[in-house]
Amino acid sequence: MIPAADPSVIHFAHLLGLRDGDDAAHWARIRSAQLDAGRQLALLMLGANLLGAAATVSLFARQVPGLWLGGWALLVGTVAVAVAIRRLGTRHRDGGYASQSDLRATAGEGVALAIAWAMPCLVFTQPGSNSAYVLWMILSVLMTAGAVAMAPLALATIAFLGGLGLSVTIKLVMNGSFAAAGATTVFAVMLIAICLNRARSLVVIRVGQMALAERDETVSLLLREFEETNADWLWETDAARRVVRASPRFAYACGLDPVTIEGMPFLQVLAGPSWETGDFAPGLRHLADKLKTRESFRDLRLSLNVEGQERWWELAASPRFDENGSFCGFRGVGSDVTEQRASDDKINRMARFDTLTGLPNRLMVNETLARAMSEADKWGGRCAFMMIDLDRFKAVNDTLGHPVGDRLLSRVAERLGQLMNDNTNCGRLGGDEFAVVMRDATDTRAVESLAQRIIETLSRPYEVDAHTLYIGASVGLAIGPRDGRTAEMLIRSADLALYRAKDAGRGVYHAYEPELHVQAEERRVLEMALRQALDKGEMHLHYQPVVDAATGSLTGFEALLRWHSPQFGDVSPAKFIPLAEEARLIQPIGEWVLRTACAEAARWPAPTRVAVNVSADQLQNPGFVAVVTSALAESGLSVERLELEVTESVFMHEGLGATKTLERILDLGVRLSLDDFGTGYSSLGYLSRTRFSSIKIDRSFVQGASKGVKEAIAIIRAVVALAQSLGMATTAEGVETEAEHHMVQDLGCTKVQGYYFGRPLPVEEARAVASRRWDETVAA
Repeated sequence: MIPAADPSVIHFAHLLGLRDGDDAAHWARIRSAQLDAGRQLALLMLGANLLGAAATVSLFARQVPGLWLGGWALLVGTVAVAVAIRRLGTRHRDGGYASQSDLRATAGEGVALAIAWAMPCLVFTQPGSNSAYVLWMILSVLMTAGAVAMAPLALATIAFLGGLGLSVTIKLVMNGSFAAAGATTVFAVMLIAICLNRARSLVVIRVGQMALAERDETVSLLLREFEETNADWLWETDAARRVVRASPRFAYACGLDPVTIEGMPFLQVLAGPSWETGDFAPGLRHLADKLKTRESFRDLRLSLNVEGQERWWELAASPRFDENGSFCGFRGVGSDVTEQRASDDKINRMARFDTLTGLPNRLMVNETLARAMSEADKWGGRCAFMMIDLDRFKAVNDTLGHPVGDRLLSRVAERLGQLMNDNTNCGRLGGDEFAVVMRDATDTRAVESLAQRIIETLSRPYEVDAHTLYIGASVGLAIGPRDGRTAEMLIRSADLALYRAKDAGRGVYHAYEPELHVQAEERRVLEMALRQALDKGEMHLHYQPVVDAATGSLTGFEALLRWHSPQFGDVSPAKFIPLAEEARLIQPIGEWVLRTACAEAARWPAPTRVAVNVSADQLQNPGFVAVVTSALAESGLSVERLELEVTESVFMHEGLGATKTLERILDLGVRLSLDDFGTGYSSLGYLSRTRFSSIKIDRSFVQGASKGVKEAIAIIRAVVALAQSLGMATTAEGVETEAEHHMVQDLGCTKVQGYYFGRPLPVEEARAVASRRWDETVAA
């Protein structure tokens, strides 16, 4: 927008077109306005010139030869007409743009007129004659007319007045009329000053007009946009809350005509068909309260029925009072926000619902549980929260890929939704975790029955992309407010119960018990101690002998990790190893075990081997091969004396690179042993693909076979036969008696490990055993 002009910053150079102001485009419009003003006064200047020429010809008709006088008159007429035509024919109009050269060119017009009118003064008159004074009067009137008609074109005016005044002054000085010359000079200067002041005033006025015009245009555009959007309208009521001065826009929005709507109660207009029934929307009742208390309001949303369609309006208004302070009614604005509300609902749904399954997400589940907790606390009832974790889902993702896993999650959501009713809501917390909120859980058997149905329903096979998939579900159950006074506490309790359900073998539900919090706290404290155990030197290794089943000679040791905590004493590996895996501590601990075992085995006589257990998490680390290489290089242990033991769970993570890591380790020459074969997935496929040197038979089969369990004996025989066919050795674990030793020997096992040959030994004892012949130390 053009700012209002400040006269103090409009210099003469700007008026004359000799220099631009700070805003070139702004001054280009002003110059165009100056040229347009000169055009409007062009006929006035033409008339003044012709009348002056006629008066001059009449004055000198008897004194100057006709030829001269006629030639001069023709010259004045020609110049005057040419200037008028030039002014009238200019292309510049108010609101356009003109350059500095356009304004400077007008100086030539002033110069031409000055020359034409200087000739009678210089040629026709005699000093002191009566005709000289009459001519001076004619020229004075002409100069005054020029100052008025040519004022917008300041440069042309100065050229005309200055040139003509200078000519007269020179003539008077040459004739010795110094007083008259001075008066002429003063008169010309005064006219120039008046002209410049008037030019400046015209510019200031024009700039103000331009600013107002631009503001008017802006307002018009805004009003036009306001009218065209058809989304907002004004409304007004009187003191009795009746519609007054109803605008067509407001009537159209209501589906009525302005004549009908005038004088109707405002609330009746908004209520529509429900006015007769009295079944008003809550928003309309809130509006009625605001009108009744005469309070200002804004952003008040309400639902209306307009011509059978639901519309959402947003109203704002303020009360009106007259000069005496009496209430006159309300005046406000309304907007149709139906589309905005639909967009808000969509955004709200995206924020509260899972995009994959369509179920409520964690945020929505938390809000639903919080409301259920509030209702239970208000009425003295109970609510329930179930946390569901899918069993074996990770295996589907790892083996078949995430797209199949996502479709499986959608099927799970469908089955879970079919089990819900008016009292229950389900949602997805994230990953393969789901949740159920039961608002009324006073019937404990109904709660437990639903938990069992969830497990049974989700455990049925799924058909996804031509794959038959088998997964299960574990459920943790908590009752509020008994197991938690807040939603967060109840979720925590259900999570602890779910953890216990998974520990119990999965595929079951477990209700929260108070001691679970105690166990969780103990677990937290134990984890904190475990994080510092390695740095504090609380970890150490024991070594259990592994012997040849036929000769009883020592073949090596298995390195077993032990932890003696000053706070907890000796902590069982069955307790802290799973904790280390969950806390992501298994990699640094495993690396320490590997380096320590290699360093110790390097002290033993060859070819005594050391076996080190390796977890799946370690093998998923791309840098694990470098760790093995470094441990062997630093200890000086030959590669054939190191044996790494892995479990079948490693092969459930093939997509994470564990198998490739094993292949690189085997390429180094390190031996590989499969631990606890038969207790997990026991796939023959990975046995054929991976170059294992031995298979370890779990102690449970050895103990079962010693008791005459036919299935255990058959499994041992099958494993031995399988290993022999693949060129692998077999190691029987948990051999505790001589009878068990002979039994596994008869069944074909090549190596034996167990208490019969030695318990896990401290490092000094293991070193001593390795340094002498085994057959001299075997217990009778």
